[in-house]
Amino acid sequence: MTGTKTNERPGTRAVLRHSRMSATKARRVLDLIRGQEVGRAAEILRFCERDAAIAVGKLLASAVANAEHNDSLAPDDLFVSACFADEGTTIKRWRPRARGRATRIRKRSCHITVIVGRLPDDRLGRRRRRQAADTAALRAQRVAGGRRGRRGERTSREEQAASAPPVAAAGGAPPVAAAEGAPPVAPVEPADSAVPGGSDAGGTGAGGADAGGTDDEGTRE
Repeated sequence: MTGTKTNERPGTRAVLRHSRMSATKARRVLDLIRGQEVGRAAEILRFCERDAAIAVGKLLASAVANAEHNDSLAPDDLFVSACFADEGTTIKRWRPRARGRATRIRKRSCHITVIVGRLPDDRLGRRRRRQAADTAALRAQRVAGGRRGRRGERTSREEQAASAPPVAAAGGAPPVAAAEGAPPVAPVEPADSAVPGGSDAGGTGAGGADAGGTDDEGTRE
C-alpha cells in the first residue's frame, strides 16, 4: 500500500513555477526548513547565504498568508509540513567552440512548492509551556533587577548624606560637628547685624545718639 503522494499532502500551499534556477540548488535550501516552525524557518532563510533562499523566503511568506486569509489559521501555529522542488523547462542554447564545433548550454528551471500546516496539539502545548516559563523567568529577573537598583540608590543617598559638610544654624549657633576628615565651615552671620545704622529700638544707632545729646543740653540750660 502506497503512502500519501507528495502533491496530495494536506495543508495550505504556495507554488512558484518556472523559477530560473536548478532544482538541485533549490533543494539545498528546502532541506534547511523542512519540518521547522514558520518563525524559525523565516529566520533560517534570512541568514542563509544562498541565492535560492530569497525566492524560498518569499514563497514561505505567501504560503503563510494563504493559510491565514483562506483557512483562518493563526500564523504562530504553523510549520513547514512539506517542501519540494521539481524539474522545470530546460532552455537550450549553443556556444561556439574551436574547429567549428558547438557546445550546448542548458538553462534549467524548477517548480518550488511549500506546504504549511498547523502544529500538532502536543507540540503546541510544549511550546506554550516553554514560552510561559521563559516569560516567568524574565519577569522574575526584571523584578530582582529593580529591587537591586532601588537598594543601590538608597545606599548611595545614605553615603552622600554621611559625607556632606555640616551647615551652621541661624542666629550664630555653633556649627554641627563635622564628619571626620571634612573641612571646617565658617559660621553664618545673623541677618540683623548686616543692616547699617543699627536698630532704632535699641537706641544704639546714630539717631539714638543725637536724641540723647539733645536731652543733655536741655538739662544743662
